[in-house]
Amino acid sequence: MAAALRCVAVVVAVAAAGMGVEALGVNWGTMATRRLPPKVMGHLLKDNGFKKVKIFDADENTMMGLAGTGIETMIAVPNDMLAAVGDYGRAQEWVKKNVTKYDFDGGVNIKFVAIGNEPFLTAYNGTYNNVTVPALKNIQRALNEAGHGSAIKATVPVNADVYDSPASNPVPSAGKFRDDIVGIITDMVKFLNHSGAPFSVNIYPFLSLYGNDDFPIDYAFFDGAPPKPVIDNGINYTNVFDANFDTLVSALKNIGFGDLPVVIGEVGWPTDGDKHATVPYAQRFYAGLLKRLAARQGTPLRPHARIEVYLFGLMDEDAKSVDPGNFERHWGIFTFDGRPKFPLDLRGNGRPAMPAPARGVHYLPRRWCVLNPNATNTTALADNVRYACSRADCTVLGYGCSCGALDATGNASYAFNVYYQAQGQVPSACDFQGLAMVTDKDVSQPPCNFSVQVAESNATAVTMTADAKSSAPASVPARVAAAVLALVFVLVSA
Repeated sequence: MAAALRCVAVVVAVAAAGMGVEALGVNWGTMATRRLPPKVMGHLLKDNGFKKVKIFDADENTMMGLAGTGIETMIAVPNDMLAAVGDYGRAQEWVKKNVTKYDFDGGVNIKFVAIGNEPFLTAYNGTYNNVTVPALKNIQRALNEAGHGSAIKATVPVNADVYDSPASNPVPSAGKFRDDIVGIITDMVKFLNHSGAPFSVNIYPFLSLYGNDDFPIDYAFFDGAPPKPVIDNGINYTNVFDANFDTLVSALKNIGFGDLPVVIGEVGWPTDGDKHATVPYAQRFYAGLLKRLAARQGTPLRPHARIEVYLFGLMDEDAKSVDPGNFERHWGIFTFDGRPKFPLDLRGNGRPAMPAPARGVHYLPRRWCVLNPNATNTTALADNVRYACSRADCTVLGYGCSCGALDATGNASYAFNVYYQAQGQVPSACDFQGLAMVTDKDVSQPPCNFSVQVAESNATAVTMTADAKSSAPASVPARVAAAVLALVFVLVSA
């Protein structure tokens, strides 16, 4: 997801309606320092029965990994290209290069084109407001003229912050689109209705808990009984999932399109990076969600509706921006190397099981970079830890996270190792002014795992740069840096 906003109103978080698991998809993000080959990922999707996948661009390597799988694919025009495809000639070029190119026997089964990713997000301050709908119309027109329009539809994935209920009446039936974009959304929805495309929304119950300790935790899941359910026209809303989806339905109804189909472009629960981002919570959330999808339970305003749902996401991505929160790098139902995290009922048969892992994964040698216990240059330790965490992923070191209980030595060692692994274990990546050393002893301290990265021959390496905005961690978040460095200072002063 492009960025996530904390949901402060009870009904402004997320929801969806029931469907069969045959409509279950997953988001495949690729913002990682070392990625598994696309063909390995294609097999991972097929091995676990996913019939649909959503990606965030139309990268050729990723597309060829999907070629021949038959998996229905949603590709995307990135936000930074929306203005460009506002020119119809550029839109035609984009469709030729990214759609027509793969229209062959054994090619990619493209079903949707996503126009941007949450372009109306309030955090963007209107940057994409005036270019998104023109881009939508041009891409769909280009699809139609190229002969793809009957099979491929363009839509716009939006964040749930595009709609809400008035503070004076915070119930789903009062749902409406944001005042600043209601005109744009109405224009967009009219076009979607005409073209036969669905409304696409990204939904995150997790965000109701993030940073809000007063939120009733059971309301974020499907198996609890919150002390004060939301009562709306005689309907008891016992989870934020239903309440938010029906808020969207009401908002659509208010502009005259209450029956427009809805695709849930993203929904999931992270497993690290925050005290509420844990494996048990993620397992609980997915268990409830998948059970409802298999039963086609629906929501009060759309009972038994079949809605496509794309889980977010497939893999952990250690190079995602952490501006929304440290949890951003831990949304995967699989780890960075394709190992499943917990049992899931992906088949919809009522029997959760561990998903099939990625096949044929090869790793770097079993060695780690750790703090040298004989190091004397400890005055430089804080700066070196800061350097490592600014160029690799230290988000698990925060409070309540899987590595949050490490001591000062453990924090420094984790930072050094995660940088060393991201750099492919080159010797120079384990120096840190003489503070670090290589060891062949696994120094993991469960539940904190000191990972060994995948091998170069089995991965696509991404160069991490300090000034990259969206694909690399430009700087370690303040709250992580504070947690790490506070313990480092304890070591330095000891």
